[in-house]
Amino acid sequence: MSKIGIIISREYRERVRKKSFIITTLLMPLFMLALYLAPTLIMSKGSIDLQQVIVVDDSPNKIVSSQLESNDIIEFTILEDITKQEASAQYADKSSAYGVLYLGSNILEDSNDLQFFVNESASMLIEENIMGQLERIISGEKMRSYNIDGIEEIIASTDVSINNLNTVKNDGSGDEDQMKSTSSIFSYLLALFLGLILYMIIILYGQMVMTTVIEEKSSRVLDVIVTTCKPFDIMMGKILGIAAVAATQIAIWGVLIIAGSQFLIPAIASIDPSSDAGSAINSLLAQITDFGFIIKLMVAMLVYVIGGFLLYASLFAAAGSAVDNAQDGQQFSTIILLPIIFSLIIMMQVFNNPNAEILKWCSMIPFTSPIVMMARIPYGVENWELLLSFAILIVSFIATTWIAARIYRIGILTHGKKPSWKDLGQWIRG
Repeated sequence: MSKIGIIISREYRERVRKKSFIITTLLMPLFMLALYLAPTLIMSKGSIDLQQVIVVDDSPNKIVSSQLESNDIIEFTILEDITKQEASAQYADKSSAYGVLYLGSNILEDSNDLQFFVNESASMLIEENIMGQLERIISGEKMRSYNIDGIEEIIASTDVSINNLNTVKNDGSGDEDQMKSTSSIFSYLLALFLGLILYMIIILYGQMVMTTVIEEKSSRVLDVIVTTCKPFDIMMGKILGIAAVAATQIAIWGVLIIAGSQFLIPAIASIDPSSDAGSAINSLLAQITDFGFIIKLMVAMLVYVIGGFLLYASLFAAAGSAVDNAQDGQQFSTIILLPIIFSLIIMMQVFNNPNAEILKWCSMIPFTSPIVMMARIPYGVENWELLLSFAILIVSFIATTWIAARIYRIGILTHGKKPSWKDLGQWIRG
C-alpha cells in the first residue's frame, strides 16, 4: 500500500469513528427535511383566526363599505352614525375588535383617504386583503361613473386571474409535445440547493483540512511523519482522506433524505396543481424523468464537488502548514473564503438573469465556478461552457496543488514564526 494510501486510510478511520461525525450525519438530514417541511407547517398551523374589523364609512351613500365582503380571515361590521374618533376609542381593546377601518368622504377621488386603526401588530395578510378589496371597489365605481352600457358585465369579464404559467423549453422543433416543461420556481429551488450544498462542503471540510494540519503541526506529529513520507504525500493523503469522509457523509445523507422524503408524499398529493407550488411539483416530475438532465446534473455535481473541494482544500492545507495556531490560521482562512462568499452573493443574481455576462465569467473562474455554475445548470447551460469550465477548474486545481505543496513542504517544519507574504513567495519559488 502506498504512503498516500496509508495516510488516506488513517485520516478516514480517525474521523468516521468520532461521535461528532455520527451525530452530524444523523441530524443533518432531519435539519434539511425540517427546512422543506417548515413552510407547509407554518402555513397550516400559522393561519390567522377570524378577525372583526369595524368599518366607519363617510363615502357617499356608504357605497364603498356596502361592497366589502367578509371572508375566512376578516368579518366586516359597518357602524352607523359614529365618527372615527368615537369608534377608535370605543373599540380600542383587541378583545372587542381587531381594528377600525375608516373610509373618508373623498375616497372615490382620492384612494388614500382612509385610515386603519389596529389594536395589535398589523398583519400583512389582513392589510393586503383589505387593500385588494378597496382597489377592486374603487376601480369599479370609477368605471361606473362613465355610464357605459353593460358596465357590470364588462367589470365581471375583466376580473382575470392567472394561476399557472405553463413554461416549456423551446427546442426549435415546433412540436409542443416534445418540448420539456420547465419552471423558474423549480430552477430557483434547485439552484439554491445545489449552490448551498457546495458552499457547505467547501467551508466545512476545507477548514477541517486546515485545522488538522495546525493541530498536528503544533503537537510536532508532522515532524515525525515527514521523516518517512514526502510532504506532498502527506498533504494529498490528508486532503483525499477528508474528501473520502465528505463523500461518505454525503452518500449517507442522500439515502436518509430520500427515505425521509416519503413523508412528504401526502403533502405533495394535497397541493393544488394549478397553484405556484403545484406548478413547481409538476416541473420537478417532468425533470426527474428527463434522464439526460439527471446524468448531466450528476456528472456536474461530481466534478464540481471534487474539483472545488480539492482546489480549496489544498489552499487550506497550505495555510495550516504556514501557521502554528488556529488564530493565525483564521487570518489566512478569511482570505481564502472571500471568493467563496463572493460566489454565494453572485449566485443570487442567477435567479434574475442566469445568462448575465458576469455570471458566465464567474462560471469560468475556478475560485467561483463550483458554486456559480452549479446554480446556473438548472436553468440550462451549453455543453461547451460546462466543458470549458471543467477544464479550467482541473488545470487550476493542479496548479494550486503545486503551489500549496511548495508552501506545505517548508511550512510544516517552520515553528515559532508567522510567515509574511514575502516569505510565502520565497517558499513557492523554492
